[in-house]
Order: sequence, then C-alpha cells, then structure tokens
Amino acid sequence: MSMNTFLSKRDYIPLYILLAVVYLSGLWIPLMENDSAQHATMAMRMFLENDFLNIYKGGQDYLDKPHMHFWLAALSFKLFGISQWSYRIPALLFTLLGAYSTNRLAKEFYGYKASHIASLVFLSAQAIILSNHDVRTDAVLTGATIFGVWQLVLYVNHNKLINAVLGAIGVAIAFSCKGQLGVFVPAICILSYLAYNKKWKAIWSWKTIITILTFVLAIAPVLYAYYVQFDLHPEKIIQGQSNISGIRFILWDQSFNRLTASGFTETSPDYFFFFHTLLWAFLPWSVMVYLALFSRIKLFIVSKFKFQSGIEALTSIGVLAIMIVISFSKFKLPHYLNSLLPILSVLVAGYVISLYENNKLKTLKTVLNIQYFTLSLGCGFVLFIIFWSFPIPHFAFILCDLLLLIGLGYIIFSKTNSAKKMILISVYFMIVINFCLNTQFYPKILQYQAGNNAALLLEKEHINPKDVYRIEGDKNSWSLDFYTKQTTPKITINKIPKYLKKGQWLFVYEDQMKELKENKIQWSKEFMIDHYRITRLNLKFLNPNTRNANLEKAFLLQLK
Repeated sequence: MSMNTFLSKRDYIPLYILLAVVYLSGLWIPLMENDSAQHATMAMRMFLENDFLNIYKGGQDYLDKPHMHFWLAALSFKLFGISQWSYRIPALLFTLLGAYSTNRLAKEFYGYKASHIASLVFLSAQAIILSNHDVRTDAVLTGATIFGVWQLVLYVNHNKLINAVLGAIGVAIAFSCKGQLGVFVPAICILSYLAYNKKWKAIWSWKTIITILTFVLAIAPVLYAYYVQFDLHPEKIIQGQSNISGIRFILWDQSFNRLTASGFTETSPDYFFFFHTLLWAFLPWSVMVYLALFSRIKLFIVSKFKFQSGIEALTSIGVLAIMIVISFSKFKLPHYLNSLLPILSVLVAGYVISLYENNKLKTLKTVLNIQYFTLSLGCGFVLFIIFWSFPIPHFAFILCDLLLLIGLGYIIFSKTNSAKKMILISVYFMIVINFCLNTQFYPKILQYQAGNNAALLLEKEHINPKDVYRIEGDKNSWSLDFYTKQTTPKITINKIPKYLKKGQWLFVYEDQMKELKENKIQWSKEFMIDHYRITRLNLKFLNPNTRNANLEKAFLLQLK
C-alpha cells in the first residue's frame, strides 16, 4: 500500500504549517508564574552575571534541578537578548527535534506510512503544546529523551557506533535537564526492546563501553557545576542541612527524595494519578492510546510474549513499566509524563496503521465518533470561555477562528476513509483550540498577573526598576524580576526607614499592606494592580460577574 493512499503531502504539510502557527503564537505570551517565570529569571541571572556554574533561586542556592535548561535559556539570551520569546527558543528547537525523532522511530518500527502520523500526534498533544509556552525543563527533556531512544534503537538494529554515541548524548542531555528520570525512561524502553526482540548481544560489545564513556563525558559539565557550587562549600545550608554533596544529590538523592517526598510536600497518594492525568495531557489521543495499549498487551498475553515480526514492546511494556514505577512516587506532577508522550505517539501511529491495514472499520468508526464528541465539546468549551469570560477578541482573531472552523468543517464533511479522517480532524481540532488559547485566552488572563503588569507600569511611568524593592518573605514575583531584567532586592519592613530613601518604591501584595501600616510606613503615591494566581484557574475567576471578588491586589508604593 502506498503512503499516498493514506496520508499524502497534501494532507500533512498544511497541518505542519498550522501547527507551526500555533507554536509560534505561543512565543509571545507573557511568562506565567511560578515555574516558567522563575526558571527564566534564574537563567537571566546566569546571563547577566556571566556565572554559568551556580544556580540561584531568588538569591538562594538551588539544588533541585540540573543546569542544562538554564544554560540553554541563558545562551538564547546571549544570542537574542532577554525576552519571553528568546527564553522559549530552546524548548521549541528541542520540540522540533522530538517531532523528527518520533517520526523516524515510527518509520523504524512501522514503516514510512506511520512516520508522519506519529509526529503529528506528538506535536498536537495538549501537554506538548503547553510545555512550549509554559516553559520549564520538560520540553528539552522530552526532545532529548526521544532522540536518545531513537538513536539507541538504531544502534540495536544496525550496530553502528555513531547511533550509540548520539544516543548516549541524547540521554546525557535528558539527565542534564531532570536528573535520573532522563536516564530511567530511555533505559527501561531500550531494555524492554532488547528483551522482546532478544537482541542482548547488542550490549556485549566494545561499542557499549564507548557509549557509557560518551554518556559520562557528556554529563561531566553538570557534575562539575554541582561540585563547584556544593561539594566545594560544605558550609552551605540547604533545607536545614550542611555538608551537601551536589554530585551525590543528582546521581542518587534527587530521585529517591521525590519517590519518598523527602524535602518535598507530598502531592498525591493516588497510585492512578498518571493514568488519569494522561487523559488530558495526551488529548486528543487519550482514547486511542488506551485502546492501543490494551490491544498490544492482549496480543502479548495471547502469544505468551513470543516474538512476532512487526511488533515491538518498547512503546507499550516499556511505557507501562515506567508509569507503574513513577506511580509509587509520593511527589507527582502532570509534566512527569511529557517524556513518555513521543513514545506513546509512535504506539498510536502503529495502532492506527494496524486498524487500517486489517480493515477494522467498525473500531475506526467508533473511535472517530468518540473524537467528534470529545473534541467538539472541547472546542465549544474553549470558544465559550473566551467569548464569555473576556471582552470580544479583536476582529482579526475572530476572522482567523472562523477560517479555522471552516477548514475543520471541510475535513469533517469530506469523503475520505475513517482512519485518515480521524487523524486529520484530531490534529485540526487541537490547532483550533490552541490557536484560540494562545492568541485570545492566555494573553487575557495574564492581564491579572501582577508582576509583569507592574513592570509595564514602571516603564509607562518612567520609574527606574533599580529604585524598586520587595518585602522580605515567601511571596515572590518572578515575572516582575524577569521583565525588569533584574533580581528585585528584598528588604525587611523594620529596615525600610533606615535604608530606603524618599522617592524609592515598594512592590507589595495586599496582605503585606497591613504590616506596612502597622509599622507606620508612609507613601506619597500608590498604583493598584489586579492579581490572581493564573495557573490555578477556577470558575469564580473566569466568570466576569464574580471575578473582581476573587482578585488579590498588588501595589506599587512611592515612599514619603
């Protein structure tokens, strides 16, 4: 069967172009607090102080995550200047690498006909799109992980040293972003592949030694940076402890601390957390991925795990093993799943091709109808929220929305097979939804994040950011720091009369105003800014009639 009878260039090239528009539109959304703006500020400090060995969070030594994400962001600032879009460039580039690697891995497993399906599934997954504007370590981790897995599969299949070396570099970059999780995912995947295919001889080779040495050399810069910041300074107090070894932490303690929630607040005792999180994180492919997993596991059980040509265990048994292990962690967050999504994209692509080639028309039609229902619901909900919660968007955006919806209607009513239509409408729905979110929803809710809006106010009122201080305490405003291109200094309230001069400014939140009044701190000018923790949306905030009652206030105060 020719690929042209299933998904032709005329089908997938327009989808890639529209997905590119969605991803590019996300580059200019202001950074969200906490993590995205926080990480950007930490990378910005590296760049401004030309200090790439130490990581600080608000002036405090930062032990938790390795350096790679921060190094790449700082390098981007060096090349393009400090901006929200330059911070996101490394994430976008590694997502492109991830899409290409997903495409090639699908081709290796299931042939050319599955390749573009896999990369389209990956690029249209909700968590992947989200990770490119709410940028943390996950986009780089995901791209590096799937690149490493793809190259190591090529090494196992073709025994070429270059693939082994590139695979080791990919895994090393993943480790340098997130620690042991970056090694655990590729390792379990490759082990499951070796076990099912019985290709253990790939390990017993001098090339394996070169692979391990390459990995060690590639992680050496991160280990050295940890050594300089922590091992050379046993006097540093981190979470109440001294004599902290950075090297021991990243090679051992980090993963086990997360498994036991040692040093972290336990997030979820739910052992099925990742299994139901996958339902939204892998939209619009959630139903497909569970059907594919069930189908593959059933096949393995029926065949008693005997090897069958054209079948692989990496994308099913490997992924399930990882999900079961991380489900026992007491510290769980949704984005821990991100590095599994390209691997699951390959599984979905193989499953769709299998249904199509085996003429499973009933299953395909059922899944297509499920996609129609869930995606229409999602699209309708997003459009309703946008038009209900906020003033009507600019006419140009409304026109773009209409054009996209017309295109969607054309695909729905076109006469084509169910498998092809399912891929096209699923990707297209996510394009519509995320274009609306990136251009009309996120920019609106970010008008209620005080830090970035305070920075705009400083610029508008010609206030020097170096004259602005914050109150010492737990409350941070990473977006204020990033958009003023400095770490805003903190001061305790009792030191304000002694150290701050008349005409200087304080940026405070509503609950800090009471303390200022109690300490008889006076100011001559006051700007009030609406504030809401926008990464924790609720219906009362989204409802324009109840929003004001749920807003916190922040203030810029000029001292008398």
